[in-house]
Amino acid sequence: MTYIHALFAAALLAPATAHTQDVASVEVLPGWETAQGTHMAALRLTLAPGWKTYWRAPGDAGIPPQITITDGNVQSVAFHWPTPEVFDQNGMRSIGYHDSLTLPIEVTGSGDLRLTGTLDIGVCLDICIPAQLHFDAPLTDGGRDPAIVGALLNQPQSSGTATCRVTPTDNGLHLEAVLTLPTTGTQEALVVEAGDPHIWVSEPVIARQGNTVTAQAELVRGAGDAFAFDRSAVRFTLLGSDRAVEVQGCTAG
Repeated sequence: MTYIHALFAAALLAPATAHTQDVASVEVLPGWETAQGTHMAALRLTLAPGWKTYWRAPGDAGIPPQITITDGNVQSVAFHWPTPEVFDQNGMRSIGYHDSLTLPIEVTGSGDLRLTGTLDIGVCLDICIPAQLHFDAPLTDGGRDPAIVGALLNQPQSSGTATCRVTPTDNGLHLEAVLTLPTTGTQEALVVEAGDPHIWVSEPVIARQGNTVTAQAELVRGAGDAFAFDRSAVRFTLLGSDRAVEVQGCTAG
């Protein structure tokens, strides 16, 4: 099973002048069995000092991560991405993590489960290089791991409401959204995910007045292919200096 969180990135990978093994490593945190019958595990990614990698929606200057799970007993997984940071990369925005990342993974399956597969990411310092990291470990019940619990608690919290309106453009759709959200602190950044990995969403232009955030963004699918906009699938994540919140879906506005 392959899980791709984005398919578009403006940044190009530089020649690999650094060795991946000196920059990034990954290990499995086996976690515990949940009351729902799933297994909560995690991948812990460790980067060399100063290096960073990217969130599921990496921004126009970011490189999309890809996680492939190969254990046949695993039926499905859910990734619980902790709150990322916003970086300025050569005048463009990227979104991700520096130094380390603990990514909780909720596994549904049967029999003896293992978390086995590959993690394909971009890692960046002064240059960006591709990294393919392999992981393989049994998912034994080791009790609630504080590192996993901390990452789960650090997820953006569901809050607020959103309305949205789309109008056709030459290349796709223009999105206008109105979100009702309390402030998340200074230097707020909004990320819009269309719910379809084949749809590229531009960096939104946002403005806040009180508890109302307005946003405008462009949506393009492939080479300007026609597509339908699924209001229930769109996700808005607002990242601020104090906290992060997200709104799933929007109503017609």
